[in-house]
Amino acid sequence: MRLFIKLLSLFIYHEAMSCLFPVGIFITLALSKFISIPGVPRYDFILAGCLLLQVFMYLSKLETKDELKVICVFHVIGIALELFKVHMGSWSYPEHGFSKFWGVPLYSGFMYASVASFICQSWRRLSLSLNAYPPKWITIPFGACIYLNFFTHHFIYDVRYLLILLLCLLFYRVKITFQLSRFEFAMPLPLSFLCIGFFIWIAENIATYFGAWRYPNQDHLWHIVHPSKIVAWFLLVIVSFVIVAELKRLKTKKTVS
Repeated sequence: MRLFIKLLSLFIYHEAMSCLFPVGIFITLALSKFISIPGVPRYDFILAGCLLLQVFMYLSKLETKDELKVICVFHVIGIALELFKVHMGSWSYPEHGFSKFWGVPLYSGFMYASVASFICQSWRRLSLSLNAYPPKWITIPFGACIYLNFFTHHFIYDVRYLLILLLCLLFYRVKITFQLSRFEFAMPLPLSFLCIGFFIWIAENIATYFGAWRYPNQDHLWHIVHPSKIVAWFLLVIVSFVIVAELKRLKTKKTVS
């Protein structure tokens, strides 16, 4: 029992440290709801807070240079998705802001970057490794199909559940291993996607409560985000993980060569 408590505490510590970036964003969102600076719109206040947080993470060496590069990639991916989804009316940012571009505040890219930050930090802190992971000619097209479905389902059939079925076929043997002290643990990779997606959904409820963005059914009164969004986050986590995994694999090859 003592060993179990020790390992559980160690796991919670590493996961909490991996969540520093997203937690910092939530703190910024909460402060922006209660602190008003004359002449500074709320969205710009949040953007400034996220930028300061990013600088702090890098200068304090809580985040490596390679991790910062990955996060920048996710800014681009996230903003592209935000621009399209806001245009299609999936959600909105109703408040004024100088840093809004086509209805999307630039701080929104940090939401997606925080997911990448968590994956990168967990990978490093827990010494993650993959067993029976498919080759890149499978994972990259699969991740691209998931990302494109977020756009195309507005015009053609939504194939997200078909993609989940395909995920089970492609990744059913894949296990992700992590280390705690001198012990090594493993879990099915799809299960880890589902767990992360679930906790992001909880975070999304907190974010919408603080007004980070607004779904159509939250225009007049806040409501809990529909649980179906867990599926969307589950799929988006896969996109994030595929990109991080391929960059890690590429770096490993360069190191070996």
